[in-house]
Amino acid sequence: MKTANYIWIGILMLTLQTTYAQKAQLPQTGNGETILIKDPVTNCSYRYYYYPNLFGYYDAQKNEYILKIDNQWQRLKEIPNGYMGYSLNNKFNVLITDYDDEDVTQFIKVHKKKYPYNFHQKLKQVSSNE
Repeated sequence: MKTANYIWIGILMLTLQTTYAQKAQLPQTGNGETILIKDPVTNCSYRYYYYPNLFGYYDAQKNEYILKIDNQWQRLKEIPNGYMGYSLNNKFNVLITDYDDEDVTQFIKVHKKKYPYNFHQKLKQVSSNE
């Protein structure tokens, strides 16, 4: 009986965690703009997040995902259903601390190599300063 209770508690916690993780937002000003914090070393704003499991980015300033669809980079408000098997359970991202201009996609090859994603094992936590 204890085991069944633990399983139900675990499922409930996982459900709540994924629900709140999806709704988490960055701080915003009164007019709806996202407040971006600057890296003291590079003097770049913390604007982009790289998603190794999507081979794409999230732009925190514009609240858009940048994904490659049909060989074209596109900016989307939401990740399309079923995009590369994406799910909330593999929502790992890396904060890009050394770039805050408009075209982060030019560094996709560097980010793929620096932050590889192994689809068969959990991704090891890495820091963008390594």
